[in-house]
Amino acid sequence: MHRLDGQVAIVTGAGTGIGQATAVALAGAGATVAVVGRREGPLEETVAAVSARGGSSFAAPVDVTDAGAVEELLAEVTRRCGRLDVLVNNAGVNVPRRDMSSVTVADWTAVLQASLTGTFLMAHAALPLMRRQRSGTIINVSSMAGMHASALTGPAYNAAKAGVNSLTESLNLGERRHGIRSCAICPGEVSTPILEHRPEPPTAQARATMLQPEDVAATVLFVAALPQRATVELLSVFPTEQRDWTAELRQSRPDESVPRP
Repeated sequence: MHRLDGQVAIVTGAGTGIGQATAVALAGAGATVAVVGRREGPLEETVAAVSARGGSSFAAPVDVTDAGAVEELLAEVTRRCGRLDVLVNNAGVNVPRRDMSSVTVADWTAVLQASLTGTFLMAHAALPLMRRQRSGTIINVSSMAGMHASALTGPAYNAAKAGVNSLTESLNLGERRHGIRSCAICPGEVSTPILEHRPEPPTAQARATMLQPEDVAATVLFVAALPQRATVELLSVFPTEQRDWTAELRQSRPDESVPRP
């Protein structure tokens, strides 16, 4: 079993879905987890889920797009725990308008801020502490859309996740000399609450074939628990059954031809 006894982790977007499952998994492996997100209620639910399994965590309501709040979070973790071993950047959003003809500037900004700028701000704030330790693992939850643009996820999300992948490479280029490693995990479809924001949300039957949050959490734990000498820079994980989602695109865009996936 992968163990993280004595380690300290931060997980963003930890109130639901992948973030919640990841916080539970890391705490179950022995880490103390700072559970980060914008809404206090869901964070407390995650803390309760960790406690129910005998783990250790605490809620930290923070908007990862707020640079000042992010700096305060890292200062609090330093005061409280004295170190940071694992940072999981999972926070991200998408919008219902997902093609170039309907996406707005506000949509674009919201997605890039949460999914890319927030990831940068968290990593940037965590690096000084990790450099002092000469160790640390930064895991960025990206997407297959960051490797291959998808009409299903849209231009803003595609660009944000491609940026996350490039940022991960940049972190390794700049920080490996300090003993710090970074990994971008690129899942395919995952059954999480973000799917409700699709123009045509998938059915329960479709969700059952997708990856589940605990599958991605197990992947995060695998990367985090590798010996510090080993770096996995880019890791893709996708559902065994690849479903056909072109009908969902057709229903959500009835007046336009369906683009190539």
